[in-house]
Amino acid sequence: MAKPKPLIIVESPAKAKTISRFLGSRYQVKASMGHVRDLPKSQFGVDVEKGFEPRYITIRGKGGLVKELKDAAKKTDKVYLATDPDREGEAIAWHLGEALGIKPQEARRIEFHEITKDAVTEAIRHARPVNMHLVDAQQARRVLDRVVGYQLSPLLWRKVRPGLSAGRVQSAALKLIVDREREILAFTPEEYYTIQLTAGSTPVLSADYAGPLGEKGRISQSDSERVLAHVAPGGTVRVNSVKTRERRRFPALPFTTSTLQQEASRRLGFSVKRTMSLAQQLYEGLEVQGEGTVGLVTYIRTDSTRVADVAVTDARAYVESTYGSNFWKGSAGPRRPEKEKPGVQGAHEAIRPTVVMRHPDSLKGSLNRDQLRLYRLIWERYVASQMAPMVYDATTIELTADEHVFRAHGAVVKFAGFTTLYQETREEGDEAEGGEGPLPLVNEGDNLAILTVEPSQHFTEPPPRFTEASLVKTLEELGIGRPSTYAPIIDTLLQRDYVRRDQKRLSPTDLGSVVVDLLQKYFPEIVDISFTAGIEDQLDRVEDAEANWRDVLSEFYRPFAEELARADEDIEKVAVPSETTDEVCAVCGKPMVVKYGRFGKFLACSGYPECTNTQAIVEKTGGVCPKCGADLVVRRSKRGRTFYGCRAYPECDFVTWWRPTEKTCPRCGASMAMRRKGRQDTLVCLKEGCGFEEEAQ
Repeated sequence: MAKPKPLIIVESPAKAKTISRFLGSRYQVKASMGHVRDLPKSQFGVDVEKGFEPRYITIRGKGGLVKELKDAAKKTDKVYLATDPDREGEAIAWHLGEALGIKPQEARRIEFHEITKDAVTEAIRHARPVNMHLVDAQQARRVLDRVVGYQLSPLLWRKVRPGLSAGRVQSAALKLIVDREREILAFTPEEYYTIQLTAGSTPVLSADYAGPLGEKGRISQSDSERVLAHVAPGGTVRVNSVKTRERRRFPALPFTTSTLQQEASRRLGFSVKRTMSLAQQLYEGLEVQGEGTVGLVTYIRTDSTRVADVAVTDARAYVESTYGSNFWKGSAGPRRPEKEKPGVQGAHEAIRPTVVMRHPDSLKGSLNRDQLRLYRLIWERYVASQMAPMVYDATTIELTADEHVFRAHGAVVKFAGFTTLYQETREEGDEAEGGEGPLPLVNEGDNLAILTVEPSQHFTEPPPRFTEASLVKTLEELGIGRPSTYAPIIDTLLQRDYVRRDQKRLSPTDLGSVVVDLLQKYFPEIVDISFTAGIEDQLDRVEDAEANWRDVLSEFYRPFAEELARADEDIEKVAVPSETTDEVCAVCGKPMVVKYGRFGKFLACSGYPECTNTQAIVEKTGGVCPKCGADLVVRRSKRGRTFYGCRAYPECDFVTWWRPTEKTCPRCGASMAMRRKGRQDTLVCLKEGCGFEEEAQ
């Protein structure tokens, strides 16, 4: 009789396909499709009186899958639970064990941080029981979010508007956005001046005013006039000092989830949600020509910058063979290691390519454009992190005229180091390190003829609105949420209409501001940044077996329940200002405003109740109908699938599955649409019979 094959259960079909390819027929690999059990959607599902006991049920639609997994488990004596290597993955493994009748201490839990043959086979050799401390930390988060969501959200429905939600982490993030907007609105610009001087002959030396008046080169108008009275063209300045120092700039560390989201937003223009979707595809495995389905990057939900020794060795081999031994980071001497933040899971690694020698150029025929761009970003960041620092001479020249001091800064690169491959994108407003370019050769004690003295008027600017990248950075710095939560937080704020995104900037809607004010007044801890971060610390203590998860919940719930009861009595119905639009009522000509009903948003005439005209909200695509010239808009099929159709329907019946764009066909002038062709995005003309298409750039 044939020996039964061991069963490996992973979370996704893509991951199952990748693992099956290199493990072959010795194992059977099945996917759980994520969670198989959860709290019920239609009920609270938590018994507060019994120590916050959760009531888990099989997720609707997963019954057949669970039966299939049970049947497969009965036919083998070895079941490996290979869910993701984090708290949520540990909880999914526990739920699977419960569904299959496997006790936590008897489970074969395996985890790997990259989907490669070596990593998976090594994990199988080191199977362990389910870690209930990790499970309890995740249970605490799930129950806590259920308590807040299912008890606070209905209050918002009654007092503000149906369909709203409040969450422990999302509400704190929303307050950050609202507070920033109010800071911008309350900002009063202040005038200041800077002065630039040019002196010498060819090449001319440019220097900025540095003192003693003002602060950091910023002076008032009267001080500017005072400087100009003493320093003017035709006079001279003395070279007080010339200082040159060799400096080094080290490469950025490999990506964590947060830094990947930030850099992909700045450099590639990806939303956080888009970045995580693409990164998941790279991690779980894609079809690569000549290799089959392979995992291309390591686990993508991590806050660690640690790198495995074998990966460092591989990177060294690549760097030395491609650039030379002097480009390897060890050639510059040891760099003081960065300290990991508290709460970082030490077993995790940074995000890096699974095989350094798999150059991005070799994947051009296998990945689509966005997959390749993100892979290249991860690959370059990791390889650069293992390279030698850039070495440059930083020169500062100090000039004096009477009491006034001017300074010029310059830099000359002596060794490019890691910048040969990669440079991190600078934040808006960041200045180049050490100045830019060489300075003219002058000597201490030289007197230089003043050529120009130019004052410039400036005004202080308010802090910028958050982008997705800067919001993620702030959430991480404040300890709000964890790597896996950043994308869902932002997505929820946008979906609930608490926040709008315009030119990549996030600003609160009137609704978002109303909700924050209400929560601030009656539930201050929910939107308190330090309190929310403190809860994360408590969850970390549960994971480290330093706290009981039920005690953590109990400590939170007692004051929360009291606040909830008081708020329900005190809060009157809150009126949210109507959101105006550019649409005009077809009946009376007045502006249309956004209203909310049982089925979501719709447009209503601002002249109500005299005018009762309403219409559906349409989402324009930027394209126009090739039949009649009306706008092409987003529509939904009965099954929820997105398609695109003419706004003039039913008079015009044009529809397409391809998303129209603003780009027009160079052959006939009709709108073009984005079509996925294999792994390549292609722009195609929508006019029947034209047939023009081109590769999307």
